[in-house]
Amino acid sequence: MAAHEYHAQIHWRRGEAQFLDQRYSRGHTWRFDGGLEVPASSSPSVVRVPMSVEAAVDPEEAFVASLASCHMLWFLHLAAQGRWLVDDYLDEATGVMGKNAAGRMAMLSVTLHPKVAFAGAAPDAAVLAQLHHGAHEACFIANSVTTDVRIEPASP
Repeated sequence: MAAHEYHAQIHWRRGEAQFLDQRYSRGHTWRFDGGLEVPASSSPSVVRVPMSVEAAVDPEEAFVASLASCHMLWFLHLAAQGRWLVDDYLDEATGVMGKNAAGRMAMLSVTLHPKVAFAGAAPDAAVLAQLHHGAHEACFIANSVTTDVRIEPASP
């Protein structure tokens, strides 16, 4: 696959906030090439509400979601190639923040908890593990990070 460039527009505006007193809103928007606009903010666990917008997506959540989404898309592709009919895919992915070996805050691990429902015959545990392993190996996002990414599929 040839190199491809991706774009996201991140926009924040101060408005009436003083700013220098650090009491400004961290709320901002992400805009993507298809026109989608997503409300974003710092995590309330990093910057307290009301400076953070609890209802918005924060970068840490987006990081976890990006890994989980990439894995799912590759899993669906590999399942279709293997002629496994997937009816439903649900992942309650989690990320753990903490201090890394350098003493800096980092996403230390992301654990995917995919639960897959198949129509008709489902793959056995070994084939299911192969599908998840293949999806993890192919995932562009997982290949781009040093975070420990674990896959713990739900039992069928």
